[in-house]
Amino acid sequence: MSIKRGNVWLAVSGLVTNRQGEWLVVKKKYGGLKGKWSLPAGFVDPNETVDEAVLREIKEETGIIGNIKGVIGFRSGVIQNEISDNMIIFSLTTEDEKITIQESELLEAKFVHPDELAKDPTSSVIIKYLLEKGISEPHKAHDGVNPGDQFGYTAYKLFF
Repeated sequence: MSIKRGNVWLAVSGLVTNRQGEWLVVKKKYGGLKGKWSLPAGFVDPNETVDEAVLREIKEETGIIGNIKGVIGFRSGVIQNEISDNMIIFSLTTEDEKITIQESELLEAKFVHPDELAKDPTSSVIIKYLLEKGISEPHKAHDGVNPGDQFGYTAYKLFF
């Protein structure tokens, strides 16, 4: 599998809602979600926190600038008994509605009303699950916590 990321992957995804209550969704050109509506997502890079990563990924993929409300979920799985694949799902809002897609990765990106996504057979499992189960109150970031200088953190956040 992927040598670059090793056997433990950490990704982020964002449920971005506009003023009309529509969700920002994307269709990837590749992978298991190819041609399906999914949330903008990507891997966490070295030297960034998960909340920084989700903002970067959403902007890279769609040009949209999001405002984080908090963490709403976590997905964890194991691929072929080899790779631990983990994703933190954030809730975000935006005032921005001008989408500029990352053409190397995406077929399409747009804001869609949740009722339309519920009926669409090309909506991803996570989108369908969020629609069926509802979205919990986001766990907000708490910054400025110091677990001790002995650890050497340059960034440290708690989401509760």
